Amino acid sequence: MDKKIKKAKDKVLFTPGPLTTSMTIKQAMLRDLGSRDFEFISVIREIRSALLKVGEVEDKAYEAIIMQGSGTFGLEAVLSSVTPPNGKWLIIVNGAYGRRIAKIAEILNIDKTVLQYPENSKPDLAEVGNLLNSDNSITHVNIVHCETTTGIINPIKEIGELAKKHNCKYFVDAMSSFGAIPFNLAHYNIDYLVSSANKCIEGVPGFSFILAKRDSLLETEGYARSLSLDILAQWKGLESNGQFRFTPPTHVLLAYAQALRELEEEGGVPGRAERYRHNYEVLVEGMREMGFKEYLKPEDQAYIITSFLYPEHPDFNFEKFYQLLNNRDFVIYPGKVTDADCFRIGNIGRIFESDVKALLSAIREVLTEMGIKL
Repeated sequence: MDKKIKKAKDKVLFTPGPLTTSMTIKQAMLRDLGSRDFEFISVIREIRSALLKVGEVEDKAYEAIIMQGSGTFGLEAVLSSVTPPNGKWLIIVNGAYGRRIAKIAEILNIDKTVLQYPENSKPDLAEVGNLLNSDNSITHVNIVHCETTTGIINPIKEIGELAKKHNCKYFVDAMSSFGAIPFNLAHYNIDYLVSSANKCIEGVPGFSFILAKRDSLLETEGYARSLSLDILAQWKGLESNGQFRFTPPTHVLLAYAQALRELEEEGGVPGRAERYRHNYEVLVEGMREMGFKEYLKPEDQAYIITSFLYPEHPDFNFEKFYQLLNNRDFVIYPGKVTDADCFRIGNIGRIFESDVKALLSAIREVLTEMGIKL
């Protein structure tokens, strides 16, 4: 056999995305469909309907808009499409991805106030409320639901109540939570939500999507600062003929339709949440037994991804730790925390208890190989 041929089994990805996917999702991409083919248009209709069901908003009060590109493209699409000329954002930040949204607003010359918190702290709801009380020029509020910088889970329901009280539009970055943490967009007063294909619904990278309150979306006529990222125009195109305005990622969308079917077979969002939560519990118990400590307090931690502090041992080197795990076919993630040395392990994707236990066994082997006893 040619040594250049890769082995059939992929490495297991304990990352926040792209994720390990099922074989059937991979196989769904082994077809060519034209972007205007009636079958492909039917797939798009199926995906859009299923996304509304995942968000628990199947009635016509909300619309699903698919946007080519990564999750960040979707975030920029919302900011650039829904902000009126005199609009002002309150962007609540406690991690790198909140900072990214603030950076997008800065590049677009959109007026904003950034309310920043430490990466291991949730927003102060009283402070958010006071700021909205004191600044009547704020028209939009944004926050990241699960900040994958650390894995912290933010109080999107309570912030949605504050946004509604002050007549602000509310935008949630649910990149790493949608499909894994059950919630109803309408009950949380969410006007716009963004996630992407390669997260908890377990598709592959290639597009993001926006779930938008229809009334709020229709109010944005003429606001767009971009041609290709105009979410109102994108929605109008999908509604008029079921087609994208520009070339869609056909194979990725076929995989995503299969991923949504597999989500339903698993018991929907509650079923997937149960598996991910169990992965998290097995992981944390095993890491604690080895002497590792989490960066966040348990009550602030989501079950999506977990940040662990570097061991206080002179021989610990993350690059070597990472490489030795990689050699054993396990891929973890470097840290992004600014005030502590951490690494991250994801609990999402097509992984199960057996995979987590195999990772824990590999970590024990690697620590022994590095001469580290915690």
